Amino acid sequence: MIDIKLLQKDFDYVVTALQRKGVDNELLNNLKTLASNTKQKRKEMEDVTAEQNLLSKEFGRYKKEKLDVAPLQENINNLKNKKQELEEQVRVLEDELTSIILGVPNMPDESVPSGADENENVILEVVGEKPTFTFEPKEHWDLNNGWIDFERGVKIAKSRFAALRGDGARLERALINYMLDFNRERGFQEWYVPFMANSNTLQGTGQLPKFADDLFKIEGEDLYLIPTAEVSLTNLFNDEILEAEELPMLLTSYTPCFRKEAGSAGRDTRGLIRQHQFDKVEMVAIASQEQSNEVFEKMVACASDLLTSLGLPHQKMQLCTGDLGFSAATTIDLEVWLPGQNKYREISSISNTRDFQARRAKIRYKDGKKNILAHTLNGSSLAVGRTLVAIMENYQNEDGSVTIPEVLKPYMK
Repeated sequence: MIDIKLLQKDFDYVVTALQRKGVDNELLNNLKTLASNTKQKRKEMEDVTAEQNLLSKEFGRYKKEKLDVAPLQENINNLKNKKQELEEQVRVLEDELTSIILGVPNMPDESVPSGADENENVILEVVGEKPTFTFEPKEHWDLNNGWIDFERGVKIAKSRFAALRGDGARLERALINYMLDFNRERGFQEWYVPFMANSNTLQGTGQLPKFADDLFKIEGEDLYLIPTAEVSLTNLFNDEILEAEELPMLLTSYTPCFRKEAGSAGRDTRGLIRQHQFDKVEMVAIASQEQSNEVFEKMVACASDLLTSLGLPHQKMQLCTGDLGFSAATTIDLEVWLPGQNKYREISSISNTRDFQARRAKIRYKDGKKNILAHTLNGSSLAVGRTLVAIMENYQNEDGSVTIPEVLKPYMK
């Protein structure tokens, strides 16, 4: 959540930042009016409170000097009633302001390049050499190895679900274990978390209220299937005050992820790229504001080195303002090379949300006597299904078989 105090103090700065992210001008104007009215009404309430307190202090003097306290009492009672009315008006305005602000995205860092959409993202680095083939490489769904059964996945559930069999299922499991071990060796503490979360948790990381249509809700319960382990890991510390010495906290977890992908009809509906259920190993960090940038670089390096260890060529992409996610202040995507598609495709997205999620989730740390909002960071490490696809396409043989990368062979036993 953006800082309401900053909004009231320097509205033009906030507007300029949010306009770079494509926020509608009408919404911003409504926000400005509401923020101004809230600030003005709160000032009226504080003035009345101060006047009431001042008159209350006169009671002693009136009694000591044997003056008539009736007029004074009447004034105090009138001020008390007025204060109560103003308190209710302030509460209503602040609730309305909070409701709107919960739907406003994070402000992008000033270093993030301006741009309308993904076509204006910036390539930072290309890592690894693309494989060469003596035959025309196929897309993963055309490889004749029996690893993926789309028809039975649809039969069990519906479209955009798939079942893996044999070595495909074993490789999925091997990748999960390898990724967790890799992250643990880089200092990330492994967690096993619930695959469901309540509405307060999802509000804390920014999925609610804006993205309710993308979530699978449990009927009759305040529970949703999680769209990413970022939700669970970050909110482990919801409404907590941490010690500065504990930071940064580096966390990793495997979970299945569930997304309706509302509005994405026609995009990657074939294959494993965009499924309603997929496995992911996630990285999350809770950091002090001073540690934030260093931790961000560490997380990008961890995901990139993981891809390199698997022999998968990839590129690092700085997202422009128009392609940034709702909660992100800055994001670097890792895009893996898929020879069957002859293009790079996103496989990891590392984001620093600064204090945006921490303000929503009330995650703070104590520095001396002060409580300071933490910075939260998150990133895929990696999307397991997409990594499986990348291995299938980069390590494919002409007969449809797939060579297992050396680092995964111990995990396939």
